[in-house]
Amino acid sequence: MTEPSAAVEAAIEAELRLLDPAVRASAELLEELLHPEFSEFGTSGRHWDRESILAALTAEGASAPRPVTTSRMRGAQLAPDLVHLTFDTQSGDRRSHRSSLWRLTDSGWLLYFHQGTPFSAAS
Repeated sequence: MTEPSAAVEAAIEAELRLLDPAVRASAELLEELLHPEFSEFGTSGRHWDRESILAALTAEGASAPRPVTTSRMRGAQLAPDLVHLTFDTQSGDRRSHRSSLWRLTDSGWLLYFHQGTPFSAAS
């Protein structure tokens, strides 16, 4: 197996940062990682854009983000400015398969698209 490219490593580092509960609770830190055209299909089936996810995660009285454990994270550089990551997460008893597209911009690697699909331990 070959070593991941510097682009894949940068996207993985940014993804892990994005999963940090302290980052998820900070609008300023989230804005540094989300592309202006960010879009997500969440594990709930809801569609999120940048503004709606920022508002939901940082709203006064919002539940504190729970720690997330990741596994099987891997990536592929699809173009000089595009990386695709896939991985699994677990938070409490909730497990999800995840897929993210990271785009290189003048500001660095930003999350452009994300999708989460719930799965059970038996899957």
